[in-house]
Amino acid sequence: MGTPRIRLLPEATANRIAAGEVVERPAAAVKELVENALDAGARRIAVTLEDGGSGLILVEDDGAGMTPEELALSVQRHATSKLPEEATLFRIATLGFRGEALPSIGAVARLAITSCPEGGEAHAILVEGGKVGPVGPAAGPRGTRVEVRDLFFATPARRAFLRTPRTEAEACVEAVRRLALAWPEVAFRVENEGRLALNLPPQDRAQRILALLGPDFAATALEVEAAREGLTLSGLAAAPLHHRPTGEHQHLVVNRRPVRDPQLRAALLVAYREIIPRGRHPVVALFLDLPPEAVDVNVHPMKTELRFRDADGVRGLLISALRRALAVGVAAVPALAPAAPPPPARPAAPEPVMAGFAEPRAESPVAPPPGPSPTPWSGWRPQPAPPRPPAPRLPLGFAPASPPPAPEPMLPPEDGPLGRPLAQLLSTYILAEAPDGALVLVDQHAAHERLTHEALKAQLQEGGVRSQPLLLPAVVELPAASVARLLEAAETLARLGLEIEGFGPGALLVRALPALLGNPDPAPLLADMAEELAESGETLALADRLDAAVARLACHGSIRAGRRLTGAEMAALLRDMERTPRAATCSHGRPTFVRLGKAELEKLFARR
Repeated sequence: MGTPRIRLLPEATANRIAAGEVVERPAAAVKELVENALDAGARRIAVTLEDGGSGLILVEDDGAGMTPEELALSVQRHATSKLPEEATLFRIATLGFRGEALPSIGAVARLAITSCPEGGEAHAILVEGGKVGPVGPAAGPRGTRVEVRDLFFATPARRAFLRTPRTEAEACVEAVRRLALAWPEVAFRVENEGRLALNLPPQDRAQRILALLGPDFAATALEVEAAREGLTLSGLAAAPLHHRPTGEHQHLVVNRRPVRDPQLRAALLVAYREIIPRGRHPVVALFLDLPPEAVDVNVHPMKTELRFRDADGVRGLLISALRRALAVGVAAVPALAPAAPPPPARPAAPEPVMAGFAEPRAESPVAPPPGPSPTPWSGWRPQPAPPRPPAPRLPLGFAPASPPPAPEPMLPPEDGPLGRPLAQLLSTYILAEAPDGALVLVDQHAAHERLTHEALKAQLQEGGVRSQPLLLPAVVELPAASVARLLEAAETLARLGLEIEGFGPGALLVRALPALLGNPDPAPLLADMAEELAESGETLALADRLDAAVARLACHGSIRAGRRLTGAEMAALLRDMERTPRAATCSHGRPTFVRLGKAELEKLFARR
């Protein structure tokens, strides 16, 4: 027989392979060392970095410390104090548990550990490239001091893949920030190249969120609270108008462990899907607590992904809690909180009307369709703006002489946060004055789209969207693939008030449309619905597909840009926005209004 092809790897090689999974970059080493300090009961943790962490990582804590015997075992693989003999990997209550961090770091770097237990003496141990030295006496206060130098000197190929020292240092600081958010009662201090990068005293959770995520987030975020069958969710979620291009600002903490779990992130996107633009990500600081046996943290080398015993329950709790917190009207949006007491009420005497503002005429009243409806905007039809005669050309230096406009009574000041309408601009935007004097610009199409969306959802939850049969069924020609896709979803569309049937290989017969939409052209509506079904496919649950379809319907049932509105219509739209959930954004996540307060106006005119 020849030489065996299967052989055991040398211990040093096996340790370096394990280190490649656990310590992929300096930030991973910092995370592991700070987690060890937290598990040791530290209340003050200091981190020092040089050369992005590849030159030096120094972590000092005031935790329980280790005896000489424990210190010798701490650098051996799979030696840990986190798991008692009777414990299992399915009930882990500590951040660390594998016993791989210190030996993995020691296998690829120069590691020095000095530790002193309470009432004992300090001792130190050195590990260099996997070679372990003896434990010897040392000097030091209670706690543990871990010094890592020349990270990856024993694996030069791994060091070549590191980014710039600045980028690596930022990743190290971010790893500490995420742990600091989960442990607000612990003080954290980080120095990079002699400069203070993070300094947090012991705080409560609200103060820590304010310190780490900034006053803008803390002031405008919405509170999230929910509990169900042993699961508890709490924290803050950004208002709909505050979103970011990446998910880096999503802070998710499970049993005091910062995670980047894809299941939880997917639930965030589902909860925010209707109120932020596609491709954008919400900002959250959410804390989920559940029994240790209900979650498995041993599924990823970095312990940042989890497996939940009741994944659907966790996902449902997160989505429902976020949607409940985000289901606020404009009156509850923090950005609209008045900065100053409202001015005294104006007298109700008639005033000259501003451009674009007109009272409704008696011969063309706007009335909602028959049947109950939460908004008076159903059934509107676009009306062309009246032609305006061209202004005469006048010599320079002369003002145009024109008679004053006919006096028309203005609407009284309103108490709602959107205030009273002043004018319509470009036949698209409503200009309003808030009670505190701020100016509010409302996109009439985006705002009415949200109102229609919420009305359709309310009808859907009551059993189905009310439909309006067509006097003459409409024939809509579409590509064969779109026709087949719509016919497969015919039962789902019927719940939305859209009744269709096949009419040949490339056509559909439309027998009824949702009553709330009035009388839209069914061809573009069905084309959009086919596109929405193609995007969602079978990857979304029925409820999620219905939500997405409702958003498409709402867009087709809303008043369009260019529709001239009367003063009463504009006021009704503002009041409905204040009563409607999620009215700060349309169904596609775009803002429905912009507020210009005193500070914003002063900035525009360079007064500050």
